[in-house]
Amino acid sequence: MTTDPDTHTGAFELELIAMAHGGSALGRWQGRTVFVPYTIPGEIVAARPVAERGRVVFAEGVQLLDASADRVYPRCPHFGPGRCGRCQWQHIDYAAQLLLKQDVLADQLARVGDFDEADVRPVIASPQQWAYNHHMTLEAAPGGQFGFPAAQALPTSDDTPPLAVIEECHILHPALLDLYYTLDLDFSGVRRLRLQIGSGGDPMIIFTVASEDDAPELLMDLPASVNLILPDNEPINLVGDSHTRYTIGERSFRVTAGSDFRANVSQLEHLAALVLELAAPASGDAVLDLYGGVGFFGAFLAPHCALLTVVESYPPAATDADSNLEDFDHVDIIEGSVEDILPELDEAYDIAVLDPPAAGLSRDALDALDAASIRRLVYVSSDPATLARDLKRLVAKGYRLGAIHPIDLNPQTYYIDAVAVLERG
Repeated sequence: MTTDPDTHTGAFELELIAMAHGGSALGRWQGRTVFVPYTIPGEIVAARPVAERGRVVFAEGVQLLDASADRVYPRCPHFGPGRCGRCQWQHIDYAAQLLLKQDVLADQLARVGDFDEADVRPVIASPQQWAYNHHMTLEAAPGGQFGFPAAQALPTSDDTPPLAVIEECHILHPALLDLYYTLDLDFSGVRRLRLQIGSGGDPMIIFTVASEDDAPELLMDLPASVNLILPDNEPINLVGDSHTRYTIGERSFRVTAGSDFRANVSQLEHLAALVLELAAPASGDAVLDLYGGVGFFGAFLAPHCALLTVVESYPPAATDADSNLEDFDHVDIIEGSVEDILPELDEAYDIAVLDPPAAGLSRDALDALDAASIRRLVYVSSDPATLARDLKRLVAKGYRLGAIHPIDLNPQTYYIDAVAVLERG
């Protein structure tokens, strides 16, 4: 944004007044809302429209007329319009990122959930702001290369975005970037490439392929374990280990290729402590861990309750949970969907921890929770819009919303994670 706006047809002056969910700042122009990426509330820019939808305009900044004091120089050469879209906020000082995430979460709770007076606490900062991701998935690009979806001026486009091939990444664990540089394989037939590293430093490569026949030819001295993920999500081990191990606090977690585990390992002990604090189980309580994954939250809840039931639909993750929680004799692991399992449970549960995917809770899951009459829910969310929607539905079913605690698992991006607590009655 350095060019004289007079040389750009259709450019207009715009003051940015707020940050929107999705990472762009917004302003008002001729009675319409204008979204401009790579800007900060309080800045004044010369903007040029690139697309319109009704009374909404998507624009690009062509000149920065008045910069925010929170603007910093991005670290990554791939950051910016038309380049890598994995990070959106490298141009914003980290302390300001946290305040903006708190504001966006509060705004989504008000707009989507009608919670105008929601108790949104300050964002828990990440211990690491760079090089924090212990795993990352890249998409296959033409020519046997891999990259991230490129940044687009129109974030609501349904079109598949082009891929930006990267040579460096400042939010990825450095050892994984080194591993990426060593890869010299035939990647034809590979759809996605996932690089991950455990707490002990052992790297893994996971290829998502159309069939087992599409596995790339491997070099015998490849310095990593290698696994395939087939279209039905079945993992197949090719070289080395089938799982990665992560140490969080005093607990060790086995995570099989294909199972989910949050990438910002430095923040997970804080996340577990927050969930345990809000769940507050008593020694005689029965606790549900729904969408339980590899048993991460369950491992921290189990020492404080009389019964813990973990429900997980992905078979390898359920097997991981069984291994990760094997030292507890009061834990049940049930493989299946929350919608199918919850109505069939005979036990009366006091507390449920919910960790659904970004799409949130289905109507059937909400109805099953309502029928179970659980007195306290702790909802772990990775999307403020679906969180606001689901909290509104749960309140309509008789729950009372307490505080919402945002926690930053993705510095340099607009992604917002949060934990909310609800009480029955």
